Amino acid sequence: MAVLAVLVEIRSRIESFASVSPQEAIQLMNRGALTIDLRAREQFADGHVSGARRMDGEQILKAAELLKKHKQKPIIVYCNSGSLAAAAVRQLREQGFEQAMNLRGGISAWRAEHLPVEKGAGSGA
Repeated sequence: MAVLAVLVEIRSRIESFASVSPQEAIQLMNRGALTIDLRAREQFADGHVSGARRMDGEQILKAAELLKKHKQKPIIVYCNSGSLAAAAVRQLREQGFEQAMNLRGGISAWRAEHLPVEKGAGSGA
């Protein structure tokens, strides 16, 4: 049982390390980070982080080929609350995207801080 507790703690620390607050995300975006929105097309059109690219789970699985030119860049991934994005970040890291991170709290946290969103299809995939 103690081993399980240690594993859960390690995983929790890794996932929190691989996440950023909305303010940290802005700093990374100002330095050229790629932002990926995992939500449905309609949700994306209703409001997304400016410059975000919409991708679905299947595209995340193919990220090594779809995003190969971004492999050395920070990548910020978000969904509504952050849980789906955490899984996508794990998948991206397994594909060699070492700077992939989750927007902690997702678009909900972004909006809670009254940060701007862009409406429309934008750069969605």
